[in-house]
This record gives sequence, C-alpha cells and structure tokens, in this order.
Amino acid sequence: MKKILFVCLGNICRSPTAEAVLRGKLKNLQMENRYQVDSCGTAAYHAGEAPDKRSQQAAVKRGYNMSDLRARQLSDADYMEFDYLLAMDNANANEMRKRAPKKYRDKIQLLLEFGDSDYLEVPDPYYGGASGFDLVLDLVENACDGLIERLRSNENGA
Repeated sequence: MKKILFVCLGNICRSPTAEAVLRGKLKNLQMENRYQVDSCGTAAYHAGEAPDKRSQQAAVKRGYNMSDLRARQLSDADYMEFDYLLAMDNANANEMRKRAPKKYRDKIQLLLEFGDSDYLEVPDPYYGGASGFDLVLDLVENACDGLIERLRSNENGA
C-alpha cells in the first residue's frame, strides 16, 4: 500500500483539503484500499483541531467531507513511513527538507507539480475571503487528478 502525506503550515486549510479531495477521488475510482492518505502541518499551532470551518464549507459544496480530520504536526517517523510527502508551498517544502534525514529528501515534492495550472504553490486562504478556499479546491482537485494518473502509471509499471 502506497502512503501519501499532504503538508501545509497548520494543517487546518490546505493539507486537510488535499487529504479529503484525494480520498474522495480514490473512493469514486474504487482505489481507496490501495492507498493511505493523511495530512499534517509543519507547525503544531492547531494540533487536535478540526479543519477551518471555511475549508469544510467549501469542501462540502463539492462533495468532500473533512469533519473527521484533526490537525497534527509532521513527525520524524513520517519521512520513513510515507512514499509521497507533498507540500502545499515552497516554505513548507523547505522546512520539511531541513528536518528530513538526507535519504528521505527525494520524497518531498510540491503538490502542484502534479497539476497543470499556472500556480506553483497552493496559496494559503486563511486570511482571505471565501474565494480563496474555492481556489484551493480548484488547484487541489486538478493536482490530485494528475497525482492519480501518476499513481496508476506506477502501478502499471510505466
């Protein structure tokens, strides 16, 4: 079973959105039993908290449920346990690389490397309006589609 970890700063907006989106897409494709999906933050600001209500509201409108998710901080064990460590932005990717044992640094990528948008990073919607949460979903859905394509091609030995 391949394991995928999404990472942002506080684990209440972007990374739980990505977790919910990928879980939903994998379930719709009947692929959910082949992958473990999780999310966390590089900081512990919100450990134990549910995702931001605005993230949850935007996700529900598109059919994703995040209500059971709780924030946690990135741990040293995550580098060994997960096959993909997907950061939402360069600041978090750089922080992850600083903390990672050298042999695991190649697992760290930006989520949007799998998408085809003009964005390189998923912007943090926390201090903005509702449209920021919709943009996060647009970017994450697109990137998760590309990630699923990559996962499928890896399964098929491509």
